[in-house]
Amino acid sequence: MLIRTRHGWEIPESQATPEAAFLDRRAFLAAGAGAASIAAGVTPASAQWFASSQPNLDRKPDPTDDLYPARQNPAFTLDRAMTPEIVAAGYNNYYEFGSSKNIWKQAEAKKTRPWTVTIDGLVEKPFEIGIDDLIRRSQLEERLYRFRCVEAWAMAVPWTGFTMKSFLDIAKPTSAAKYVRFETFKDPSVAPGQRQTWYPWPYAEAITIEEAANELPLMVTGVYGKPLRNQFGAPLRLILPWKYGFKSIKAITRVSFTADRPKSFWEQLQGAEYGFWANVNPEVAHPRWSQATEQLIGTQGRVPTQLFNGYAAQVAHLYKGKESEKLYL
Repeated sequence: MLIRTRHGWEIPESQATPEAAFLDRRAFLAAGAGAASIAAGVTPASAQWFASSQPNLDRKPDPTDDLYPARQNPAFTLDRAMTPEIVAAGYNNYYEFGSSKNIWKQAEAKKTRPWTVTIDGLVEKPFEIGIDDLIRRSQLEERLYRFRCVEAWAMAVPWTGFTMKSFLDIAKPTSAAKYVRFETFKDPSVAPGQRQTWYPWPYAEAITIEEAANELPLMVTGVYGKPLRNQFGAPLRLILPWKYGFKSIKAITRVSFTADRPKSFWEQLQGAEYGFWANVNPEVAHPRWSQATEQLIGTQGRVPTQLFNGYAAQVAHLYKGKESEKLYL
């Protein structure tokens, strides 16, 4: 007899939120004011635009439409209700398009085709690949992940993509590669935030090669059973569910393998608050607010934050011997 032990973040399928409730727009509107009261500076005034901001969920045809919805991986389920799509699509950090959460309209200006990803650095042979070729040669799957922002708000999202581990097989890094650096697009003509010269554009992030080879990192191409919308980081983004959200870089155009640790976008701006590791930990406060609890966007509830965002069983071993570093900033 096969006995399956559930992970701490799994629930029985019978407890999943019914689709009708999941898509209930009226529930979103009723919860809007409460969702705006998050700990990280969302003011009461912003409740008005959050409650009235209704992102356009219509989509233009995408060259990979036929690949969605992808098969859901049953190993990755949740302990909370899914964030409704209309909520998640209207509440995004994307500094390339502005400092407001309501940037979906501005993000529509970004062109996602043609789109090329450059793979270089310490690899067997540097190359470029078109996004549609990359997607079609990869095995897509859907995973239900928690998403935790450093600003102390959270979502639960059905991402579609391929594993970073499988991407390593395509990129073929050499044994000298210790880190993976990601870089996003730079086009100030469509991204007004990139005209602000005090930011070190283009946005860049990095992880270790061991983190990249873990089972959790997902190179994301879709969400809610469809190709990514621009505000989510189309056409290709990274999701690292045990880290704060700023590590999950959007609109990737370059992946470089290096021997030396890169310095990421927010680390260059304010390394004392946004460090290299940025693993979720309820006991390590941000210098300006607590991380002990998180606001579930689209609801009026706060819940306790979990170490590694609930994924300790999968990733805690990656940080053995690194306790002297600031692993949680």
